[in-house]
Amino acid sequence: QNWARGMSYCLHSESHLDTGPIYVRENGKLHVVNQGAGGIQNVTPKTRPFRLFSRGFSVELCLNSEDDKARRQRTDHFIFTYTKEGNLRYSAKSLFSLVLGYISDNVDHIDSLIGFPEQIAEKLFSAAEARQKFTEPVTGLRALQKFTEAYGNLVLCSLCLRNRYLVISEKLEEIKSFRELTCLDLSHCKLGDEHELLEHLTKEALSSIKRLLLKDNSLSDAGLRRMTAPVRVLKKGLENLLVLDLSCNPKITDVGIGYLLSFKKLNCLDISGTGLKDVNAVIKRIQMQLGLVHSKVPLKEFDHSNCKTEGWAEQTVLQWEQAVLEAIKPQDNLRSRTAALHFYGKTHRLEEVVKCKLVEAETKASVNLQFYKEKVQNCHLPLKKEVAGSHEVKNNKKRALAEQERERTSKKKHLCLTVEDWDLLNTY
Repeated sequence: QNWARGMSYCLHSESHLDTGPIYVRENGKLHVVNQGAGGIQNVTPKTRPFRLFSRGFSVELCLNSEDDKARRQRTDHFIFTYTKEGNLRYSAKSLFSLVLGYISDNVDHIDSLIGFPEQIAEKLFSAAEARQKFTEPVTGLRALQKFTEAYGNLVLCSLCLRNRYLVISEKLEEIKSFRELTCLDLSHCKLGDEHELLEHLTKEALSSIKRLLLKDNSLSDAGLRRMTAPVRVLKKGLENLLVLDLSCNPKITDVGIGYLLSFKKLNCLDISGTGLKDVNAVIKRIQMQLGLVHSKVPLKEFDHSNCKTEGWAEQTVLQWEQAVLEAIKPQDNLRSRTAALHFYGKTHRLEEVVKCKLVEAETKASVNLQFYKEKVQNCHLPLKKEVAGSHEVKNNKKRALAEQERERTSKKKHLCLTVEDWDLLNTY
């Protein structure tokens, strides 16, 4: 009774507080304290539904966009969808997708992919590409090399770097890692004769190139001599070349065209806009030694719109270009300032002079010097004796002229192999 009186006094003293029912266990039984009567009743507690939050409670899911890595670790194992009622539903990803994501996050630690199935390797490459692993400076190069060593032209069979000199300078080692390319477009890149990429063209890794476009690259006879040295002597390098574009390189002369005669498999050649002195002699020489015919109409093989980047790494090259463009965005303000200075006449308008020079160069290079190989048609019709005899006389004359040309070219070949050539070949 004393205990009950003390409890009722406590309740009456703090009656302004709504504490709810109070349960007390005594002698193994549970009692409830009745606040209205001030006594104790032996009743069993009513079961109430468990509620973690109150009725009006609401929560909003917020993700930190800056901490993308932590967010991916929290949600990478689940797929979030919405039901028809608008409720959020999540389901666990498959074990294959989880393993694929983990390997793609650590793709630079792969030892080798040789012998790995191509179908799964393509998915792995796409997953790593989506995470932009190949844009990283060091780890991206190491990861890309593992794929190119194992799959060659599947990673990239055609590469178009037309007017992308900044991409070449920033990602030169990554570009050199591509193997078994069949088409390479380096037009309007101003590489010059001493560029490292031109030296890489003569390596065995790029001996599969069949179409090479080097339009407007400031090449000269020295650059052509370096490119053709392995083919002329070692029968290696660009020996499988079928289409070659050397147009708009005014430093290439008649001597440089002589180095191109080592490409015996050429089907199409463009030397428009070069610094040839005796054009007619060069045309005859190309017709005699390479079997190419001068085209009066521009050939579709030299239409640069046909050359595109194709392969697994197509999006990777676009990511490189986007990264380079983002890096040079701060220079736009400088361009606006120079435009304002031009408007107020503070500086000389040098850009217009450069454009005029380019227009003059294009007008001078309007002569079309494109060559192609005609398809030989075999005629199995019987010939008359007189016609056959006339053909024999003509064939004898052609053979005599051919032997004379061979003697001349053999002497010229010996003259072409100078000490510089041998020093150059020793580097391979």
